[in-house]
Amino acid sequence: MSHATGMKYLKGGVLPHMWCSGCGIGVMLGALLRSFEELGYEREDTVVVTGIGCTGKADDYLITNALHTTHGRALAYATGIKAFNPKLHVVVLMGDGDSVTIGGNHFLHAARRNMDLTAIIINNFNFGMTGGQFSGTTPGGMFTQTCVYGNPERGIDICALAEVAGANYVARATPYHVWEMKTNIQEALSRKGFSVVEVYSPCPTNFGRLNNMKSTPDMLHWLRDKGLPVEEYKRRKSPGKEGFFAVGTLVDRNEPDFNERYDRIRAIAQQC
Repeated sequence: MSHATGMKYLKGGVLPHMWCSGCGIGVMLGALLRSFEELGYEREDTVVVTGIGCTGKADDYLITNALHTTHGRALAYATGIKAFNPKLHVVVLMGDGDSVTIGGNHFLHAARRNMDLTAIIINNFNFGMTGGQFSGTTPGGMFTQTCVYGNPERGIDICALAEVAGANYVARATPYHVWEMKTNIQEALSRKGFSVVEVYSPCPTNFGRLNNMKSTPDMLHWLRDKGLPVEEYKRRKSPGKEGFFAVGTLVDRNEPDFNERYDRIRAIAQQC
């Protein structure tokens, strides 16, 4: 039995990739391309939209339609693409800085509209490409190059934000849970409406080094030990949840997406 490799979507001669040793972006990209193949996506019908940052380099490696946009604005561009041509598969790859720190307002409105987009967010808890500054998701008390005595702010919970803003599908994964990640990505691609897969990703070069996780195994062990299946996480009572996070599908609902609601309004307008 042959297994999907995703190589048909990958440019020739581009490996090895540019990401740091131990970074989780390559693992995510492999899971995404295998999902494309298993779902039968044609390259001509698929658009990958990226912003600025480490994750934003992903489109350099792909043979699909691709759009490299400005910082924090990937979802705005993707919204326009999907509204213009709803038949396209539109996937948005962002980091935590791009998606909810610089681009937080666009994230809220993409979820509120329930745009039929799949957003995959690499959350490495810092601005990795520019030296390791804190981002909106850096956990309180943890260290970056710009909070060397600890972060006094609370980090944004991307999945909780997506849920309350109206996303149809929300999941969290890690490179340690790689097969579950691929399942979550496939489920997200298969759902109508706004789908979010947040990937907690190692950043041993910056974030890990400053938080007593100086090697890739250290960061993977942290993700393994702190990531709990959703039901187990829900059973825990506070403060037993502190320091842990849920891994798996958090939200799965079937509300009408933007294009479906817009078509209804347009039909009413045409009858007037």
